[in-house]
Amino acid sequence: MKLASLKGGRDGQLILVSRDLKSAVHVGQLVPNLQTALDDWSHYEPQLQALYQQLNTGELSGAFAFDPRACSSPLPRAYQWADGSAYVNHVELVRRARGAEVPESFYQDPLMYQGGSDSFIGPCDDIPLGSEAWGIDFEGEVAVITDDVPMGTTAQQAGQHIKLLMLVNDVSLRGLIPSELQKGFGFFVSKPSSVFSPVAVTPDELEDAWQDYKVHLPLKVDFNNEPFGRADAGKDMTFDFAELVSHAAKTRPLGAGAIVGSGTVSNKQPVNAESAIHNGGIGYSCIAEVRMIETIYSGKPSTPFMRYGDRVRIEMRNARNESIFGAIDQQVVSYCE
Repeated sequence: MKLASLKGGRDGQLILVSRDLKSAVHVGQLVPNLQTALDDWSHYEPQLQALYQQLNTGELSGAFAFDPRACSSPLPRAYQWADGSAYVNHVELVRRARGAEVPESFYQDPLMYQGGSDSFIGPCDDIPLGSEAWGIDFEGEVAVITDDVPMGTTAQQAGQHIKLLMLVNDVSLRGLIPSELQKGFGFFVSKPSSVFSPVAVTPDELEDAWQDYKVHLPLKVDFNNEPFGRADAGKDMTFDFAELVSHAAKTRPLGAGAIVGSGTVSNKQPVNAESAIHNGGIGYSCIAEVRMIETIYSGKPSTPFMRYGDRVRIEMRNARNESIFGAIDQQVVSYCE
């Protein structure tokens, strides 16, 4: 099943989207928004699935052409947005670039920060920011949405609470991160509003690519209309989504609609210029990673961060080359009050 939210009101207007992402239908007569559906998922999910099947077979009246530009995030705001760092390879590169070792605990206990969740940006909307000097970066990720997760849920239990998946652009301001982390309280101003794919999907839409609570497909990241990253989201993922959800619920319950992210998708590859796509590598899911690799092999970074007018596109396709979530497709612009 594929779900999206049209812009309108703080929580959007829930629609069902066909498997091929070509058509959609309003379901407000059943449930007004995705948060309400997640609040009572066991009640609404079977009814939405029945309508979804009718939409895909052309039996449902009222269908209209699906336009991702008319969409907000599937959850325009959420009670919880917790982003992990499941790809320890990314952390290894960060540490290696500054001559530091990765603590052994990082391989047993996930890193995770709590992001702002009251103002997500739509998947095709501009990213407004106040200064290019902030070191503007994108981060291509995968995320899951849960139902109610009790405190202390184990990793063996957590998988059953994963109800939907999305793609993420976890916008980061690299120039603001160091001084903020030095204060010892973690990210805040260096992590502006995040962005999610036009469509959230149930795990069955991933077919065989959803195994061991990982998505075994390449994450396609294009920067200014050029291939930038094709890292496999299922490869080199140190902590699967069940483990991430369990970690987030270790000391508190998670409310229905909680979003848990994977962190930047990153695969192990040569730490040199051959890692770039145009040199035969798989590329990167954020600019910071290529800058770290450049620092390691040449002594300093040479790839600049984003500037106003730069565009990023993040998408995932199945084995039949069909888009699963639709594409995050947006540009950075100067913020004007």
